[in-house]
Amino acid sequence: MAPPCSNSSPQSIFLLLVTIFAAVSHGDNSNSNPNAPLYTYKYICDPQRFEQLGLNMAQFGFCNKSLPYAVRAKRLVDSMTLAEKVGQTGNGATGVQRLGIPQYNWWSEALHGVSDVGGGSKFSNIVPGATSFPTPITSAAAFNETLWKTIGEAVSTEARAMHNLGVAGLTFWSPNINVVRDPRWGRILETPGEDPFVVGRYAVNYVRGLQDVTGFETTDDLNTRPLKVSACCKHYAAYDVDAWYAPGNFFIDRYHYSANVTEQDMVETFLRPFEMCVKDGDVSSVMCSYNSVNGIPTCTDARLLRGTVRGDWNLHGYIVADCDSIEVIVDQQKYLADTPEDAVAQVLKGGLDLDCMSFYQTYLENATRHGLVKEADIDKALINNYIVLMRVGLFDGQPAYDSLNQNNICSAEHVELATDAARQGVVLLKNENNVLPLNTTAHKNIAAVGPHANATHVMLGNYAGTPCSYSSPLDGLSRYAKVSYLPGCLDVACLNLTYIFPAVRISKTADATIIFAGLDLSVEAESNDRSNLNLPGYQNLFIRQVASAAKGPVVLVILSAGGVNIDEFKSSSDIDAILWVGYPGEQGGNAIADVIYGKYNPGGRLPVTWYTADYVMQLPMTSMQLRPNDDLGFPGRTYKFYNGSTVYPFGFGLSYTNFIYTVVSTQRSVEKELGLGRHCHQLQYNTSAYIPPCQAAIVEDLSCDDDDVAIDVLVTNTGTVDGSHVVVLYATAPEGIIGAPIKQVIGFQRVFVAAGKSEVASFKLQSCRSLSIVTGSAYVALPAGEHTISVGDGDGAVQFPFQVYFKSQKSF
Repeated sequence: MAPPCSNSSPQSIFLLLVTIFAAVSHGDNSNSNPNAPLYTYKYICDPQRFEQLGLNMAQFGFCNKSLPYAVRAKRLVDSMTLAEKVGQTGNGATGVQRLGIPQYNWWSEALHGVSDVGGGSKFSNIVPGATSFPTPITSAAAFNETLWKTIGEAVSTEARAMHNLGVAGLTFWSPNINVVRDPRWGRILETPGEDPFVVGRYAVNYVRGLQDVTGFETTDDLNTRPLKVSACCKHYAAYDVDAWYAPGNFFIDRYHYSANVTEQDMVETFLRPFEMCVKDGDVSSVMCSYNSVNGIPTCTDARLLRGTVRGDWNLHGYIVADCDSIEVIVDQQKYLADTPEDAVAQVLKGGLDLDCMSFYQTYLENATRHGLVKEADIDKALINNYIVLMRVGLFDGQPAYDSLNQNNICSAEHVELATDAARQGVVLLKNENNVLPLNTTAHKNIAAVGPHANATHVMLGNYAGTPCSYSSPLDGLSRYAKVSYLPGCLDVACLNLTYIFPAVRISKTADATIIFAGLDLSVEAESNDRSNLNLPGYQNLFIRQVASAAKGPVVLVILSAGGVNIDEFKSSSDIDAILWVGYPGEQGGNAIADVIYGKYNPGGRLPVTWYTADYVMQLPMTSMQLRPNDDLGFPGRTYKFYNGSTVYPFGFGLSYTNFIYTVVSTQRSVEKELGLGRHCHQLQYNTSAYIPPCQAAIVEDLSCDDDDVAIDVLVTNTGTVDGSHVVVLYATAPEGIIGAPIKQVIGFQRVFVAAGKSEVASFKLQSCRSLSIVTGSAYVALPAGEHTISVGDGDGAVQFPFQVYFKSQKSF
């Protein structure tokens, strides 16, 4: 989320605007002291605060706590002039001094810890830092819903504490839940990966962790449900191109890109995480994206915003634009040749409640006076916004959290959680002859080399604030062994061969050599897509030479978000073990060392497919199509449809022990009854396939309230090391249905199993959700016939058939 570029780069303008926002006070005070608080109040409707302002709070109905939020919000909006209303429509809300309403900056970020991006929150002498957890792609690799929610709870605790200290807002524009469609996308590190169900479950849990107030997880009227902080699921929708240079110097960026997407792919992939976030997570905000979808800018698409998010999914909250999106519509996309006034009218009527930046504030009053939009539409938007601010306690406080303070930020508990999250996200990709874990006796003198061997801020990724502290890989390894360090490559670009040979020399005498290689934000980041999947510069040469010369075992550690082409090292006899650690956060060094030396047994799994290098030559990044097209030579995208070879598949991950599965539940079928007057739905089949009499039913036509599928899996640790293991359930539709996924995740659990012991992973599933497919005409349909359930994948997978039957149709 950064403003568009003109002559300057997106990154430079983004940093400039963040600096400007950070320098501006958004509270009652106007002190430019960088150590001054942003907000000089904990909540607005404080009688003493109004008295200090020379106002009588009793005269203002919006502070009457006995009234419903909707009534209070309407009374507040009704008290404003048109100019005052318009002043509140941007993220830098101006406030209304005569009503006692202060300025407020809506833009805070909490992607993996409280950040100072956006200026709604800041770090200073008051709060010098906050816990920086692993980036979402790393946490996603843990496949642990409990972990995701716990991280959200810790982040929101620190956010509320910072708010109490006057240095944080209460509206956080996180998480990023875009599905990873292409491995070149620069923002993969911000996301939970390529599977829409996994991404959706991440969204639900992280949002619940951020928002839920204990005891108020649900209410009869969700618009009255109190919030710990307000979360925002972004970027809606079909957004996954930032700035891509195609072969031949063709350039496309997110401001000009129209994602041409079929309705099938929208329902099945691009909308599903957002639907789960709104319906199951009860998120209080959704952010529309820069790009267009099928020619219509998302922030002006009434079908996507007012129709789907607020109408079909019943959002309890507000819809916000990505920053400067309305300006992008006018200046970059030139949609309908709109004037600025036309554009603000279009997006407001389309359902956009809040603008990030100032286009609304600049043009909306004029658009109203010229009759392009009704003032009542502004009222509705502001009421949506203010209800959220009331639910989050900005007006009345939130008693359960008003006592949080500095002691709740960077606490030992949170730092340990960051360490554990990084450990859980480590994926063991290779371990020849069980060389890992290393032994503190046999491997007490080690060489640590590579551009990331002494990584600190690189481990944080982007949208990161100031961490509590850093644990670099050198710091972590030094707890277990004597470490000799040389970078080999000064940075990930690795363009200077001079530094390689000294690193080679120290590996010749070390008991073990650990090579830290990979990518960083100069290669993959917002506004920076990759052109290839290889390690940059001379990294391959560096790794090859160090590994060839090393005396002891060689461990390759990859820091990256997207997959990298390490096919050579996967098969190399000189590389004994490979770990992928993503961007592991402030405690990444300790976590990596704990895994390498066996304090922790890795159990993470890849949340994205690692493709071979030639994948990027088979289809352009701008092709939104997910299913393969043999006529065009397209191999398909993501594990659900890709039919080519991989370096490592989605869901891959090894352990220091071995696990086997036994399906102990006996259910092998489910019978569904069509509703009165409903009919069977026809699917497309291959000519050789068996076609049942009733091929499928539209899910909306079925009774689907209850979990009607129970699958219990006995997980046995047959090795000698305790460990956590991720059990992934996949479903494959009956054979012969054209366009059905190869398989799709329907459930996952991370279970701890002691050596020689067994644990049961129990799954309670709803057949309508878990066994359905999306048809070519975008119906969600449950096919009849023999589905296949797979527990795990690869050689250790266990499969069994599962039948879906339909009862005879009822007559009209």
